[in-house]
Amino acid sequence: MHGENAVSQEKARAGRRRGGAAVTISLVAGLALVACSSGTNSSSTDASSTSARAKTAACPSGTTAAGAGTPTAMPSGNAGGIPVAKTIKKTDTSTSTVINPTGAQIQCATSGITTTHDITYSSPTTNGKKSDLKLDIQVPTSTSGKKPLVIYLTGGGFVMADRTANLSQRTYVADQGYVVASLQYRTTKDGATYKDAVADVKSAIRYLRANADKYSIDADQVAVWGQSAGGYLAAMTGTTNGEKSFDVGDNLDQSSEVQGVVDEFGPADLSQLAADYDTAAQKANYAAGNSAAQWVYGPGTKKSVADRTSEVAAADPSTHISSRTAPFVLFHGSADNLVSPSETLNLHTALRAKGISSTRYVLTGAGHGDLSFTGDTSAVLPWSTQETMGHVVDFLRQHLK
Repeated sequence: MHGENAVSQEKARAGRRRGGAAVTISLVAGLALVACSSGTNSSSTDASSTSARAKTAACPSGTTAAGAGTPTAMPSGNAGGIPVAKTIKKTDTSTSTVINPTGAQIQCATSGITTTHDITYSSPTTNGKKSDLKLDIQVPTSTSGKKPLVIYLTGGGFVMADRTANLSQRTYVADQGYVVASLQYRTTKDGATYKDAVADVKSAIRYLRANADKYSIDADQVAVWGQSAGGYLAAMTGTTNGEKSFDVGDNLDQSSEVQGVVDEFGPADLSQLAADYDTAAQKANYAAGNSAAQWVYGPGTKKSVADRTSEVAAADPSTHISSRTAPFVLFHGSADNLVSPSETLNLHTALRAKGISSTRYVLTGAGHGDLSFTGDTSAVLPWSTQETMGHVVDFLRQHLK
C-alpha cells in the first residue's frame, strides 16, 4: 500500500511480446538501451526502429518524484512509518489460483511509444486550497487506430501518490497495445479523504474520454489498475460505477464508468486491514488518528478504523457492489506483511456473491510489492515476472475489446 515500484531488473531474457513499445532509446555498440524518463515537463517520442539484434530489453525502472532524490532505507520492521507484521495467518486459496512467481522478468520493446508528462487533468480545491493534479500518458504508436485505456494508480499509504512510480510495469502494459495513464491523486497529506481521491480518479477518466481523439483512446474501453492504496482506489472506482456522488468537477458530460479492475494487494475493509497479523501489528494499524483513520474521517481525527462504523463501511468497496460493478482480477502475496491477504479475499468473495466476475491470484511467498521507498528493490520482482504480468494483460484482453 505504500510507496513507489522502482524495479531492479535482471539482465534481459527472452520474453513474451504482444505489441511494441518503450520510452526513449539510445544505441551503444549496436545495442538498444531503454532510458528512464524524469516524469517532469517533457514529451518524448520513441525512435521508429531499432537494430535487429536488440528488439527487447529489460523494462525501464521507476523514477522518484522530481527533486526527491534516492529513497532512504527505513529501519527494519517499519516501512516508512507503516507497521509491519511479524506473523501472517495463512490465506484461504480455495477460490483462488496459486502461482509461484519466480520465473523470467518482463521485457519491453525498444520503440513504439509516445510519452507525455505533466498533463493537468483536474484542479480541485481541498480545504480551501486549489491544486493542479497531473498525469503522465504513454500511447503506443506501433499500430494505428484507437486503443483501450488503462488508468494506473500508484500506492503510497494514503499519504503520497507519485505518478512516476512503477515505470517498468506501466511500459510493459503499454507495450501490449494499451494507452496507459498514471495519475497523481489527492492524499491525506493534502487534507483529502478517500472520497476526494475517488473523485480524482473519476475526473481523470472523464478528462481522458473528453480528449480521446488526442490520445488515440477508445473511450468505450477503460480499465483501472492499482497497487496497494492504488488497488483500493481501483476497487472503489470499479464498484461505484454509476454512483454520481463521486462525479464532481469538469467534463461531467463524459462517463466515469470502467470496464475492468485490476487490484493488486489493495486494502478494502479498513477495519480488517491487519486481521491476519499479530497483536502488535494490529494495534499499530488501528491506532487512532493514523493515516487510515484520516483517509476515512478526515484530517485531525482522533478516531480509529478498528470499529466498522458507518463511515468505515462506506469506505469499503464491497458495500458499493451493484449490477453495474466492473469485472475484477485481484492479486495478493501470501507473505504480504503490510496489507492482510484476506482483504482481497473478502472483496473477491463479496463480488462473486453479487454475481460479478472476479478472479483472484495468490503469489506464493510474495510480500508487499511496492517497497522501494524503504530501500527494498527486490520486493517488486514477483510482481514483474512474465507470468504475473501475463495474467494482468490476459484480463485486460478479455474485458477490453
